[in-house]
Amino acid sequence: METAITDIRCTWMDFYEELADRLLDFRDDRKELIDRLQKVFAAENLTLPKLDTYEVPADIDPFTVFGLFNKGLSDVNRKKVAAGLANEFHLAAPLPEAFVGIPTLNNLNATFYAFSGHPRRKEGDIDRLWTVFEAALAYADNPHEATETGFISAYDAVLHQFSISWKMTMGLYWIRPNVFANLDSRNRWFLGLPGNMPQNINNEIRSLKAVPEAAEYLALCSQILEAMNTGAYRYRTFPELSACAWLTSQKVNQQNKEREKEREKASQDNSLGDADIETVHYWLYSPGEGGEKWDEFFESGTMRLGWGKLENLNDYASKDDIRRALLAQYSDKTSQKKPALALWQFAHDVKPGDVVFAMRGRGELLGRGIVEDDYEYDEKGGYYPHLRHVKWTHKGDWHIDDKPAESVLAEVTDYTTLVNELCAFFDDAGGETETGEQPVDYPPYSPEDFLSEVYMDEATYDDLAGVLRSKKNIILQGAPGVGKTFAAKRLAYSMAGVKDPERVTMVQFHQSYSYEDFIEGFRPSADGFKLVKGSFYTFCKRAQNDSDKDYFFIIDEINRGNLSKIFGELFMLIENDKRGPKNKLQLLYSHELFYVPSNLYIIGMMNTADRSLAMLDYALRRRFAFFDLLPAFDSAGFVSYRNGLKSAKLNRLIECVVSLNEAIAQDETLGRGFCIGHSYFCGMDAEDVTDAKLSSIVEYELVPMLREYWFDNPSKSNEWADKLRRSIK
Repeated sequence: METAITDIRCTWMDFYEELADRLLDFRDDRKELIDRLQKVFAAENLTLPKLDTYEVPADIDPFTVFGLFNKGLSDVNRKKVAAGLANEFHLAAPLPEAFVGIPTLNNLNATFYAFSGHPRRKEGDIDRLWTVFEAALAYADNPHEATETGFISAYDAVLHQFSISWKMTMGLYWIRPNVFANLDSRNRWFLGLPGNMPQNINNEIRSLKAVPEAAEYLALCSQILEAMNTGAYRYRTFPELSACAWLTSQKVNQQNKEREKEREKASQDNSLGDADIETVHYWLYSPGEGGEKWDEFFESGTMRLGWGKLENLNDYASKDDIRRALLAQYSDKTSQKKPALALWQFAHDVKPGDVVFAMRGRGELLGRGIVEDDYEYDEKGGYYPHLRHVKWTHKGDWHIDDKPAESVLAEVTDYTTLVNELCAFFDDAGGETETGEQPVDYPPYSPEDFLSEVYMDEATYDDLAGVLRSKKNIILQGAPGVGKTFAAKRLAYSMAGVKDPERVTMVQFHQSYSYEDFIEGFRPSADGFKLVKGSFYTFCKRAQNDSDKDYFFIIDEINRGNLSKIFGELFMLIENDKRGPKNKLQLLYSHELFYVPSNLYIIGMMNTADRSLAMLDYALRRRFAFFDLLPAFDSAGFVSYRNGLKSAKLNRLIECVVSLNEAIAQDETLGRGFCIGHSYFCGMDAEDVTDAKLSSIVEYELVPMLREYWFDNPSKSNEWADKLRRSIK
């Protein structure tokens, strides 16, 4: 670890800092800067990326120049661009030998500004980026009160521009890596892990919901530097920290790709995925035309795609770019949309750990494998230069009933019936065997994390978790917008102690939902009918096989289904004192003796403002605790969030809604179960709080609800609709 970090520190920092100094000379001559960038790419026989609406950008900022070689390119091309920049700008520093730990941009979002003509492009956006660039260099090289004040002013002026967000900290880190901390998603994840920083910094990092303003950002940089200077950690500088974060993430990815993460039912687990949680995706793949390359690819542990006239797919910024290249290289008259999609997904969407099913035609399954690494371009690959390494775990010849459309590459994650049928072949299949599973390091999630995301006080959370722990079944009931779904998932994670999507699943009840969907039932197949297991049965089996951990089954709109029909004989088995193998009942179709494990918790959700619903079955009501979720406009978390948006109109609108809720609560025909929740106003950044946004919330969400509430009293609904509209004028 230390050797790698030392190498990284010595091979890139001087180059980046010297490039930043040189770019500053072009602040007032950006046309010359753009001309030089064109020369760099032409000299290296590369295509200048699309940087504006026009073929040649009319203007550019210095951070976007750094982004030209700090995005999703191969290391070979990154070095080519860096070498071209060194030659064109006469840099003396040695070229970077490696890019480990240096943050990179998404190819599809690689500029620090909106393109010309974009509605979010504002006059002076690029000028302000140059200002913060110059101010950052001045502060980093000569920190004192005046340069700090200048930096704070310039930073805060660009923070809420379109396309900035966390990229601002990445750009600052590129130009002065010893002074400015990179806070991209990987570093925030790493800094938030216990033991990698003092607990107060762990907590502060995990609580960040948006890019901090300048004063808070500088204070956080100072805190992290101070902690590293104590010698308590294996990193002493920001570059060393970023390198450790990268190496740690690589180690986790290595564990992930070795672990078989198949699930018996892949149905709705993915709907619960968070941005920082890796989930398995399932792909169908044809190894050559008609499967002709299967034996070769199996032996070499690879999957390859053809279209050999196209070189490195990472050099294309979009599917359309790939499609245009295909049209230019191949003279047939097809649109090339399907091949372009397959090539793009092969390079960008297939992830290490994903499961691949090799197919011949539509109905013949040849084998199964797990993707091991990222896309590579193999210059010696001939017609099949586009490469991923795969650990093929099984090889054989199976015929499937649920025949998918024939495709070179297709994701089938959401086609749960097909995925279940394909996975079933390998429960007891012969062929290649698989290695033991490796645990996945999912992000930890504590009650403190819950309280940092959900607007609820600690005492209420303790009551909620305590009731669910003892009763095992709970229904979160509340008015529209109180965040029932948001809270339910995070409640499960906080009680599990980790953001593990395999231990949390969700279904939604509706009028057609049945026992056959929930437990088991016969479904049509090519040979007649076959018995298919339902979502609750499948999840119970998963929990039974992992009895040391808690599992959580979430039911949205629980009062919309015919509950007696859905639960059937399980009415008794879900009771907290009827759990476990000592309490088994025979299932209706399979006659299997079945029990609900004691480590499984059920969280239902119910909208109290839906008057079209019948009352809950009393037998079910006895088995669930009911917990009211109320609007949280006065909670400390929401007040802090609201204050951070700094919008007088939003404040007036919220105050009007609070008054409206008082009227609703006092109305004998409604009551507090019809109050309007806070989530209608959540998830916004300061730049999102526009007149159009607030008007949209009022006109298309709140006013229609009032008309439904007071359908028999239009004068009252009109009165409050007018008050809401006036509040944002």
